[in-house]
Amino acid sequence: MDLNQRRRPRTNVIRQPRRRELLPTVAGPVPDRRPHRIFSSSFILFFGFVLLIGAGGLLLALPISSADRTFTPLVQSFFTATSAVTVTGHTVVNTGTYWSHFGQAVIFFLMLIGGLTFMALATFILVLIGQRSSISERLVMRESIGTDRMEGLRRITRNIVMVALLIYLIGAVVIFWHIRVSTSLWDLGAGETMWQALFLSVSSFNNAGFSILPDSPSQSGLASIATIQALMTTMMILIILGGIGWPTLVDIYRNRRFARFSLDTKLVIVTSLGLWVVGSLALFLAEYSNPATHQGLSLVDRIGDSVFHSVSGRTAGFTTIDFGQASDFTKLTYPALMFIGGATGSVAGGIKVNTFAVIIAAVIATIRGRPRAEAFGREISQSQVLRALTVGVLGVAFIIMVMPTLTLTESNIPFLDLLFDTVSAFGTNGSSTGIVPHLSVAGKSIFMLAMFIGRLGPLTLALALAPREQTVYRFAQENVKIG
Repeated sequence: MDLNQRRRPRTNVIRQPRRRELLPTVAGPVPDRRPHRIFSSSFILFFGFVLLIGAGGLLLALPISSADRTFTPLVQSFFTATSAVTVTGHTVVNTGTYWSHFGQAVIFFLMLIGGLTFMALATFILVLIGQRSSISERLVMRESIGTDRMEGLRRITRNIVMVALLIYLIGAVVIFWHIRVSTSLWDLGAGETMWQALFLSVSSFNNAGFSILPDSPSQSGLASIATIQALMTTMMILIILGGIGWPTLVDIYRNRRFARFSLDTKLVIVTSLGLWVVGSLALFLAEYSNPATHQGLSLVDRIGDSVFHSVSGRTAGFTTIDFGQASDFTKLTYPALMFIGGATGSVAGGIKVNTFAVIIAAVIATIRGRPRAEAFGREISQSQVLRALTVGVLGVAFIIMVMPTLTLTESNIPFLDLLFDTVSAFGTNGSSTGIVPHLSVAGKSIFMLAMFIGRLGPLTLALALAPREQTVYRFAQENVKIG
């Protein structure tokens, strides 16, 4: 039998394509899945600060928070809470005598969370939300915690918290030894000494500027340490570690040689050293013959005190002298240092050392006729230069807008003292000429706003409020006459 005859018959089905399948396929851009603005990192930081300030202000207003067990006025309690959360250190009352141990514990908790750990927790919350981040989100993350990489943020958060806790503990132990053994200024029990040491350690590393050291009959608690070089050195080390920034610390730990450091780390180290030298020389020369500031100190103590204020006066705000009695030269120099502040990714405020270094590099490149900003054999991108200029201009613009208003509400305060404390509030520094307790309600409210904006940062606010459209075109270039 033929092979074809043995095959079973079957039905062949022929499918015709449907009309919609014959139409051309149009490929379009995939819509960008952006997180809701309420869950962006900027608004998480914003609402987190607001909630902390609100809760802290209400707790400090309770009778249990004051030493005399009376209600604290809301303006005073919320001002203190804002100063603690923003790790500024401006105070309207004496922290060591007005507040009870409960009130001091509230301030301690607020400045602990308001420092580096709050930035770490905000980053961890963003990871838990599981939202994809845009370029603006990454820029905000870089400003707040020092990294723009979303992967591994849990590990980064854990490392930040662990290292911070370790530094707090080591600093507290060393300060405890200095207060308990190496000085006879305070006759405190072991428990009270440990509380003082822990409070001062956290306040120093977080660059908060709060102190609860007991006052002596002739001077304040901080003024008493002007001759204790070992204690001042310990505080300076803690301030530097907190103000130099997490990325810089990691880079130094990993590479250990200046030549191997990143450009960012090199700029932070060199610029910080230069600012410390300038601040030390300015205070030493301007206050050398001033009996109201360096009276009774030896030459070694004057040098050590000048270095201490150069480090602390730019970021932390611990002071052993009365800046209200300082010379006009000092009152003009230190606001500039406070305006610069610490490094990016640190607990310090200001426009940041990195920003200032990039602006200086751009100015030097322009003077030398170079088309691009350069530093240490590397070129700085034009976008970073523009971002640095934006941060600097926004900071200056805020001070210019605030000062005329303060001169109206606080007409009885000298302009130079008002400028000093306003820049200190914006830079979340805390150094003061002593005018803060005498501010009106309007003045205190403006200072709270300055501390809040200075902590969040001009760039963070600008990115949070900026349009999220992507520009796909460029205009034709045209020259503008300059100079």
